Amino acid sequence: MFGILDVPVSIAAFLVGGLADVLRPAAGGLATALAIVLFTALVRLSLVPFAVGAARGERTRARLLPKIQALRDKHAKDPRRLQREMVALYAAEGASPLAGCLPMVAQTPFFMVMYRLFVSATVAGHQNLLLAHTLLAAPLGQNWIGVVGGGLFAPPSLVFLGLFVLLGAVAVWTSRRVTAEGPMGLVARALPFGTIAVAAFVPLAAGLYLLTSGAWTAAERAVLRRGVVLAGA
Repeated sequence: MFGILDVPVSIAAFLVGGLADVLRPAAGGLATALAIVLFTALVRLSLVPFAVGAARGERTRARLLPKIQALRDKHAKDPRRLQREMVALYAAEGASPLAGCLPMVAQTPFFMVMYRLFVSATVAGHQNLLLAHTLLAAPLGQNWIGVVGGGLFAPPSLVFLGLFVLLGAVAVWTSRRVTAEGPMGLVARALPFGTIAVAAFVPLAAGLYLLTSGAWTAAERAVLRRGVVLAGA
């Protein structure tokens, strides 16, 4: 799998390094961290069409909810018949119950590239100089498990703890705005909190990607939901 990512990782290293060089005169030691944030924002900007489709799909599912509930009540004892009827309903409406997953699925390769970039000693046959960069006291290529041994409240660990707090705030905001009901709704509400656990085991750079992407998702959903509702009014 890593072989497949070699070319994207080289491209990401070029982009992040270039952005950091541009930002360094103004941002100083924060330049590389800000470059990661900007890189993530550019990735999410390129995926806006998927988010628009997901927002439209969410509106369609909300409109179909009474029909879906009626089918569940009618075929509660026949799961196979219920599945067929649900598929037929979505097909008739030109919608998909999985449309909301597209933005998350589409950005997964980019997260993997960021992860690989900050765990690789070399990129394209050259030393990976990005691993020498830090965010305040924490190395961008290190994870929380690797720094907490120096003390829970040591400066590097505090950087990660601050990241976890911000990820938690984004997760709470996102979870409270989930409109889906039933088992899928429970999963959708719990999923944002999983980023906190992931961030403890991946390099700080990948954690910054998660934070930026999560904040983008929260803002994007608020804007698109309002836009889609107004367009349908």
